[in-house]
Amino acid sequence: QAVNADAFVEFRVLGKGGFGEVCACQRRATGKMYANKRLNKKRLKKRKGYEAALVEKRILARVHTRFIVSLACAFQTKTDLCLVMTIMNGGDLRYHIYNVDEENPGFAEPRTVFYTAQILLGLEHLHQHRIVYR
Repeated sequence: QAVNADAFVEFRVLGKGGFGEVCACQRRATGKMYANKRLNKKRLKKRKGYEAALVEKRILARVHTRFIVSLACAFQTKTDLCLVMTIMNGGDLRYHIYNVDEENPGFAEPRTVFYTAQILLGLEHLHQHRIVYR
């Protein structure tokens, strides 16, 4: 089923990167929340990032594990390539390292072990599918 930007309502920006930004969005038809990674076409062209964006799309479409976000759908607008993915509540790891307790950055060893195990399970899933990415 064809999907375009009109199928979603955008909310706040969750993060920014070299090619664009990630926003929280909601599917109008179902009310389900997602993360929309909008990659600016001009920036992709200028920095020769089209191939990397297509590789990321193919990988996200192939992986299905609770330790890696998965692709719900993809579409393009006049200015952006959009990858709509499952949303992970709680922020990224960098946020937890530096912003949760600004006076004491980082976290205790048991929490470190927990996050490390999740990262390794995600990497293991990728390697089982013969994917090496970044």
